Amino acid sequence: MPAETVHLFLNPTAGRGRAGKREPRIRELLGAGNFPLEVHLSRDVGDLEEQVRKHVDNGASRVVVAGGDGTVHEATNGIMRANGDATLGVIPTGTGNDFAKACDISLDWEHATTLLADRISKNEQTRLIDVGLMNGRYFANGAGVGLDARVTRISRAYRAPIGDLVYLLAIFRAMIDGIATPRMRITAGDHTHDGAVTLANIANGPWIGGMFNVAPAAVNNDGNFDLLIVAPVTRTRIMSLLPKLISGTHMGEKEIVHKPVTRVVIVSDEPVDSHLDGELQEMQQRFEIELLPGALRLF
Repeated sequence: MPAETVHLFLNPTAGRGRAGKREPRIRELLGAGNFPLEVHLSRDVGDLEEQVRKHVDNGASRVVVAGGDGTVHEATNGIMRANGDATLGVIPTGTGNDFAKACDISLDWEHATTLLADRISKNEQTRLIDVGLMNGRYFANGAGVGLDARVTRISRAYRAPIGDLVYLLAIFRAMIDGIATPRMRITAGDHTHDGAVTLANIANGPWIGGMFNVAPAAVNNDGNFDLLIVAPVTRTRIMSLLPKLISGTHMGEKEIVHKPVTRVVIVSDEPVDSHLDGELQEMQQRFEIELLPGALRLF
């Protein structure tokens, strides 16, 4: 029986163009797995998602993506929207690669590609990970409402090749502009928070922005999100919290509420920024977030 075709979807612009430059080597390393390989390049934002959806609808069951968290986000939405069923493999060639870290995928992209090709060729057992759904969009690593999404928006304006540090620079810019603390009513199970909030983060994996260990206990196959609610903080307090957010030692701080949850509803008094897997969403006031346990298969 012939081996199933592996469909490689590559975002050439991921990692500030690194993914495109690495395409020949990725083809070579995957080719060592001796399975049929088809390569598909994304042309614009949303294009990779639509290509994945169409191919899975048409029977593709082995999807591999080379890119960063935005690429994983599009692939997850493509697979989840499709009528078919597919397993996802990830080659981390982005900037932050938060999802790859959460899944213990090697950040050495060549090593990760070699290991992935071996797993596929041996038809090794796949693992299931949880997926989130917020207002009709799926996410694999996490969702954020408030400051972390605003920082993400600011970071998009920087083009300097400084990797993860762009997120740190954007935090400083956000502090200069002023920290918004809109009133939000957050309901999760029997927990309700009603008041001013700096941010609400719904974590499926531990990392955001490449360098911030925002939810150190989060595991993406445990059937729970880690909800973090941060009360209003001063600029000085943010500066003292930053090293702890990087090292993951902030969970006991007085401004932070942490709860394991499976469903969250957030209603803000005003439209606020939000992101899914670091991808900005339209400004909204109501967010309905739910966990889909074990919804995605991963090589």
